[in-house]
Amino acid sequence: MRLIKQSFERDGSGFVTLFPEEPEDMWYAYNLVRPKDLLRASALRRVTTESSTGSTSSHRVHTTLTIRVESLDFDPQSSQLHVSGRIAEENKFTKVGQYHTLDLELLRNFTLEKDGEEAWDSVARGIIRESCDPVKSGDVWAVVMQEGLANLAVLTGARTVLRQRVEVAIPRKRGGRAGDHDKGLEKFFQTTLDTLLRQIDLNESKPILLASPGFTASSFQKFILDTATRTGNKALMAQKANLVVVHSSSGHLHSLNEILQTPEVIARLKDTQYAREARLMDDFMNLLRKDDGRAWYGPNEVEKAVEKGAVGRGGGVLLISNALFRAQDVAIRRRWVRLVDKVRDVEGGEVRTLSSEHESGKRLDGLGGIAAILTFPLDDLDDEEPETDTPDSNRNDVQI
Repeated sequence: MRLIKQSFERDGSGFVTLFPEEPEDMWYAYNLVRPKDLLRASALRRVTTESSTGSTSSHRVHTTLTIRVESLDFDPQSSQLHVSGRIAEENKFTKVGQYHTLDLELLRNFTLEKDGEEAWDSVARGIIRESCDPVKSGDVWAVVMQEGLANLAVLTGARTVLRQRVEVAIPRKRGGRAGDHDKGLEKFFQTTLDTLLRQIDLNESKPILLASPGFTASSFQKFILDTATRTGNKALMAQKANLVVVHSSSGHLHSLNEILQTPEVIARLKDTQYAREARLMDDFMNLLRKDDGRAWYGPNEVEKAVEKGAVGRGGGVLLISNALFRAQDVAIRRRWVRLVDKVRDVEGGEVRTLSSEHESGKRLDGLGGIAAILTFPLDDLDDEEPETDTPDSNRNDVQI
C-alpha cells in the first residue's frame, strides 16, 4: 500500500488517500473501512437517459463516487473488497441517497474519511503504518499434502490464504499391481507441481514448505528436482534451497499450526510476523497448562488483569484478535482501543494484534479473541459475575 495523502484533526477526524498495490492491501483496507465512514473511489455506474421523444437508453459511465459506508463484503480467496452504502455527494450521474457498491481495485486510489471523536484511533493509524511499511514480511508458500490430496496456501504478514486444492485418485497398492499406484502418484505430483508453478514466481526467492505424513513431501521434493533436471528448468532448480520438507499429522490445512512449530520451520521463518505470533500463542498455552495464574483469557478477565497492572513492563503481553476491532458498535470498538492504548502507552506492556485469518489468530478467537500473559500471577479473576454486554465474556473451559 502506498500512502498518497493524509490529514488528521486533533479530535481524531480526518481523511487518508491510499493506493493499493497488491492483493494483500485489500485485507488491510477491509480492516480499515468501517460503517458510517465516507469512502471515495472510482466507480462504474449504469445511467439511464431519456430523449426528447420519450425513449430511454442506458449505458455505463466511469465516475468518482462518495458513499456513506453501510456494509462490507471481503472475498479472501480473490482479495476483492466490495463496499456498499448510500451516495453522499451528488454529481451529474447520481443523486444523494441512492445506493451504490464500490469495488475497490488495485492500482486505483481511494480516499477514506472518518468523522467524529476518536474516529482515527491508534488502531486505525497502526493499520495504515503497517500496510504502508515497505519492509513487510515476505510471503511463504506451503504445500500441505498426503497421497491424493494437496492444499496450496500462501502465508502473508496478515493472512493464510488457501489458493488451490488438488485432489487426484491414486489406486491402492495391491499384489502384482504396484505399477498402477506409482503411475497415479506420479500424476498427482505432476498436477500439484503444475498448479504450484501457476501460483508462484520462480524469480523470487521465498520459502516453500512441503509438509505431509510419512514420506509424501520428501518424495514430492525429489519429483520437483528430477523434473527441473529433466526439463532443464534452471529457475525451478534454483528453488532447491527454498524447499523445506517437514512432517505433519495430515494433509489438511489445519495442520499448518503444527508445521509452524517445527524447529526447521521456526529457524527459517523466525523473523516473520506469523512465526512470532505462533510462538506467543504457544507460550500462552504453555502457561495456561501450568495454571499458575500468569495466563488469562476472556474480555472481563483480561480487563481485570490490566486494571491491576499485571500486563505491563517486564513481560506482560496482550494478545487481541483484529476481529474485535471490526465491531460495528462504536462503543465496543472503543473499549478495545482504550485497552490496547493503556497496555502499550501507560503500562509499557507488549500488544500483539493477531490476524483472524492466521492459524494463531483462529486459536485466539477460540478463547474469546483476547488473552494476556501477566508479569505476575493473579488468582480468581473469573470468580466475579461476568458482564453481559459482549458475547463470549465468560471464561469457558478450553481443551489444552
